[in-house]
Amino acid sequence: MKLNKEMNRRNFLKVSAAGGTGLMIGFSWLSGCTPSPEMSVPKSWTDINAYIKVADNGLVTIFSPNPEIGQNIKTAMPLIVAEELDVDWKKVIVEQADLNTIKYDRQVAGGSQSIRASWEGLRKAGATARHMLRQAAAEQWKVDLDQVGTENGELVNLKTGKKIGFGEVAVAAASLPMPEEVPLKDPKDFKLIGTAVKNVDGPKIIKGEPLFGIDYQREGQVIAMLIHAPAFGMKLKSYDAEEAKGMPGIEDVFVVNTALEKPNWSDVNAFNDLIVVTGATTWQVMKAKKTINAEWESTSPLENSEDHYNRLYNAVEREEGNVLRKDGNPYEMIRKAAKVIEKTYTAPFLAHNTMEPMNFFAHVTADKAELAGPIQTPESLRSTVMEALGMSEEQVTIEMTRMGGGFGRRLYGNFGLEAALISKKAGKPVKLVYTREDDMTQGTYRPAYRVKYTATLDENNNLTSFSAKAAGIPGSPLFANRFPAGTVDNYQGIAVNVPSNISTGAWRAPRSNFIAGAEQSFIDEIAEAAGKDPIDLRLELFDRAINNPVGENNDYEADRYAGVLKLVREKAKWDQPMPGVSRGVAAYFCHNSYVAQIVDVVQKDGKPVIQKVWCAADCGIVINKEGAINQIEGGIIDGIGHAMYSQLTFKDGKPEQENFHQYDLIRNPQAPEIEVFFVDNGIHPTGLGEPSLPPVMGAVANALYKATGTRYYNQPFTIAKQADVILAG
Repeated sequence: MKLNKEMNRRNFLKVSAAGGTGLMIGFSWLSGCTPSPEMSVPKSWTDINAYIKVADNGLVTIFSPNPEIGQNIKTAMPLIVAEELDVDWKKVIVEQADLNTIKYDRQVAGGSQSIRASWEGLRKAGATARHMLRQAAAEQWKVDLDQVGTENGELVNLKTGKKIGFGEVAVAAASLPMPEEVPLKDPKDFKLIGTAVKNVDGPKIIKGEPLFGIDYQREGQVIAMLIHAPAFGMKLKSYDAEEAKGMPGIEDVFVVNTALEKPNWSDVNAFNDLIVVTGATTWQVMKAKKTINAEWESTSPLENSEDHYNRLYNAVEREEGNVLRKDGNPYEMIRKAAKVIEKTYTAPFLAHNTMEPMNFFAHVTADKAELAGPIQTPESLRSTVMEALGMSEEQVTIEMTRMGGGFGRRLYGNFGLEAALISKKAGKPVKLVYTREDDMTQGTYRPAYRVKYTATLDENNNLTSFSAKAAGIPGSPLFANRFPAGTVDNYQGIAVNVPSNISTGAWRAPRSNFIAGAEQSFIDEIAEAAGKDPIDLRLELFDRAINNPVGENNDYEADRYAGVLKLVREKAKWDQPMPGVSRGVAAYFCHNSYVAQIVDVVQKDGKPVIQKVWCAADCGIVINKEGAINQIEGGIIDGIGHAMYSQLTFKDGKPEQENFHQYDLIRNPQAPEIEVFFVDNGIHPTGLGEPSLPPVMGAVANALYKATGTRYYNQPFTIAKQADVILAG
């Protein structure tokens, strides 16, 4: 198999040359592992390429280039390399790579695409290293290459049974030319992939060792904190910081402006004029912030949640919108219909609320900028810092730390740019730290949404048309070519964008995080109107898409969609009576994966309780089963919590929720039991960090309807007071 874009020959050779002597092959993902006690400390390491280093004692270091935000990529990616290398996992050490666009492609944590984008390249990195080690052993033993095998980090003479460790031939292997093609393992021969492997950073996290950006320390650094405008649509007019400057530990108070002439897509920032306080400790700086008197002035309208609601309402009910897809004539079907079902669903703005506070380290001097911290898009941040400081790529380095959550918030690197500009002005190393209030009021929220669905049934209760008109502040959540497109002759999807000065950004499973729940709730309403079982109706529609699809641009595979529904139906025993249990179902496709869920609700003290979630996922080959289950469970719990509790509202441009006493999140004791099942189809891996979140919102709404008789149209469900609901726990 030839090397493709993920690891082409030119980059491989470039990396090998850059690595110095030794064997170093291109994918490094295993930081956090520690050698087992029986392994001696290596005296020397040999680079095979950008990803693999082999020690003289047989230890193997695999570098992980992608940011780790809790999705366990730092374990999964090295597993792929180690599988093809055929090394004992106990002999592997994982290290986090820094940003290096010469050595690595797509150093991004976003879109649930890390494994999918790197699958082939990672496998080839491990397989190429294994081939070169075998070749070196063959030359040493003076045998043909096909007489040399590998087993758990050792080379085996298949004729004599003699074994030597990888480390004994690593130097010789590094001097060999890279092969044009290397065979990859048949998935049936995998030893590591598909097993359950613990997080490589787990022991360090448990012991509180420094891994995260908030832990980062540099001699001589000062702490910096910001004050931004209190409302969207305002900017700084003047400020008085005399009292703050005289407080203990405070070094300085000044203003920085972060506006860019040519911003990147990731440079989302509603507030460019920032008051900065620097000092010795976080507590001293926080106290000084409170004494600063600032005057602000309006630059654009100060928006309110009531206005947002009205604008979304008008967008869906009155504005024309952009017709993204139209099959047949849905309007004509309304005139002819035996039944018309029309419902509207809404969702508010949401904050990201990462567990680790937003932070970044920077040390900027006249000729270089060193940055370190939790960032999902390090390459974009480097580009932004280069423009702001007038530096070249070689002058700006970014060290990636582990992140205590990202969820899309750390795609946007304004906090890294702020740290760099503050360090430049302060003339010393700086660690910028946000308070929770700073973060929750800064922006880059999940947009607010509204969608209106209309469907028609004929006299035989067959679905004859389906229309969706979806609006968002600022962008529509509609995916016009997803289900149920392709399943009904008359279909229409209309999008409406509603402008705002409130800054928004990607939030876990962008757009899908709302539209999936709304769509799947509406499908249940159609099923009820048609007198059909909700799963039967969905499977009926998928049969149409499989056997006689409408249109050619349907961006899902209906057989895989149906497959997860059938699997979760079987595992949850959907067709068997379960007295005292109310059940809701949902299924959704996003990030190249398919997920179906059944939610069980029971009564406790006269109130409905979300007791259990059954989940079936088709994400192709599962790399690390434990990590995969953790991702699915996390997405489900996240989705339930935000659907039930969370919202951001605005008054005169100011967020009314600034911390967790006002903004509710699900708590650990409230998490339901979750059981996960995977479709074993052997296809290449697809996304997993996000796909389990969107459908659970619909499954919860459908289950609660069965339990209470009340339909749930507006998130969050509990604040909307549509029913008195408690979670498990």
